[in-house]
Amino acid sequence: MLILIAGPYRSGTNDDPELIQQNLHNLEAAALPIFRKGHIPIIGEWIALPLISLAGSTQIGDEAWQEIQYPAAHRILEKCDAIFRIHGASKGADEDVRIAQEKGLKIYYNTEDIPDAKS
Repeated sequence: MLILIAGPYRSGTNDDPELIQQNLHNLEAAALPIFRKGHIPIIGEWIALPLISLAGSTQIGDEAWQEIQYPAAHRILEKCDAIFRIHGASKGADEDVRIAQEKGLKIYYNTEDIPDAKS
């Protein structure tokens, strides 16, 4: 399965770069166990951040950031089989879950609940 990992990125950081980096680390830490189960993990920021930079963003929340940050995850969801929601308050991640529910995707909250991929 292609599984989007959703959770806090900017939420709760007051745009502090160190806290944002910690949130990204938390998202990325969820990727390895999913990969080891035989799936392909993806995080919206892996796609969005390079594009945001190329679009000329100069600060979090500016026009280029808004154009790309959340739409990137929503476009990824069009290709995903499931979503993995890590803990922590996040309106963006909650919206990702809502979209996933509308699409009938599997939603996981614990890596133990994600089945091993079949060879």
